[in-house]
Amino acid sequence: GCGNCCAGPEEGDIWITAIEIEMLAKHLGLTENEVRVKYTRRGLFRTSIIEDKATCDCIFLTPSVDGKRGCAIYPVRPNQCRTWPFWNWNLSSRRDWEDAARKCPGMNHGREYTFEEIEALRTQKQWWE
Repeated sequence: GCGNCCAGPEEGDIWITAIEIEMLAKHLGLTENEVRVKYTRRGLFRTSIIEDKATCDCIFLTPSVDGKRGCAIYPVRPNQCRTWPFWNWNLSSRRDWEDAARKCPGMNHGREYTFEEIEALRTQKQWWE
């Protein structure tokens, strides 16, 4: 919930699928084309949510009242955001997990996930079904 994974130039692209763009458009009360023009950019093979030009943060990362950052589109956030931190490169070794945890204060806190739950998240492709 800190927003570190959504902030800064070193965090990379936030990939979004056509179906997720459709759901985002409904959530924002916009057309799909309006969302594509205003909030995404097309890469060579995929579409990404744009970043704030000044901060390089995800355009939907917002400050909250208590000083913590939040997600303005949390109910329809892309699959990439939903599956963090259970990404392949974080799970490839204990060292990789701990490297990610140094940047993410939420990792290694909260409830424990079973192997089956982690695998379900790691391999999840369509959260909307």
